[in-house]
Amino acid sequence: MTPRPGREEDPDRLYTLTSGRSRPVSDAFDLVTLVVAECDPVPGMQSEHAAILRICRRPTAVVELAADLGLPVGITQVLLCDLLDTGRISARHPRTVRTAAQLPDPEILEQVLVGLRNL
Repeated sequence: MTPRPGREEDPDRLYTLTSGRSRPVSDAFDLVTLVVAECDPVPGMQSEHAAILRICRRPTAVVELAADLGLPVGITQVLLCDLLDTGRISARHPRTVRTAAQLPDPEILEQVLVGLRNL
């Protein structure tokens, strides 16, 4: 059986990657949050941060990013918080919130319902 990605990682390496943090400082990232790089990697940047910026040139879900990096999702979320705090990435949830102005008119919905019942 092949170990899951990130499970064979040396715990000391993961501790070093996150500067000892085990949890992200914000709830900005869940598994399906889309991440987009706002800049290119710069020389001297942590290699994992640079990899995230290269991978996220197009919108990429957190879970997909973690798989590409071969890191646990929690560690990936900590690294993403670092990049979000410095403005190097942007994040958004794929679901859009609809306002009352964007919802269909209740009268039209009622007419559709009546029409369906008459079929």
